[in-house]
Amino acid sequence: MSATQMSASAAATTAAVSPVALAVDPEHERPPARHAYSRLCGLLSKASLILGILCLIGIILSVQIQVIGRYVFNDTPTWAEALALQLVLYVTAFGVAVGVRDAGHIGLDSIISLLPESMRLKLEILIHMLVALFGGIMVQSGMLWTRLKWDELDPMLHLPVGIDYFSLVVAGVLIVMFSIEHIVALLRDEEVVPSWY
Repeated sequence: MSATQMSASAAATTAAVSPVALAVDPEHERPPARHAYSRLCGLLSKASLILGILCLIGIILSVQIQVIGRYVFNDTPTWAEALALQLVLYVTAFGVAVGVRDAGHIGLDSIISLLPESMRLKLEILIHMLVALFGGIMVQSGMLWTRLKWDELDPMLHLPVGIDYFSLVVAGVLIVMFSIEHIVALLRDEEVVPSWY
């Protein structure tokens, strides 16, 4: 088979496959969102990923210090476990928020993809509005508990207990912002590019 025949065969195969791929997943047609708000959310999402990784490193170090203190020096530092637990809260907060932006949470996309374009768009906007509402409730309840517990000190870390609940506020604010980004992108017929790209 000559090179011309091979390229013609490849072009025919691509032409035959492309309409099927577009019919199954029409979102590939959307251009990436590049407006200022989407760039801001992208930076916040990347910062959240970096902070989450740093918190994970902090958890590993805290647990290692605790293990070495217990089994090598027979003197367990009490702050190490409390710090690890606090960092877990913030890893979760950052991870949940980035999962909302990058569509990493469990969903029923197969049902939505079967709907007509107009209904699918409305349903996707409704989903993101409900997620934003949930994020707003997280902010409100997190602020309430942060204020209530701020004057109470953690006996091991000697820090306000309210810092634990502030992770809800961080996650909630990011969830609201990322949900708004998705709604704007849907209205502009754009696609939110995940943070790791």
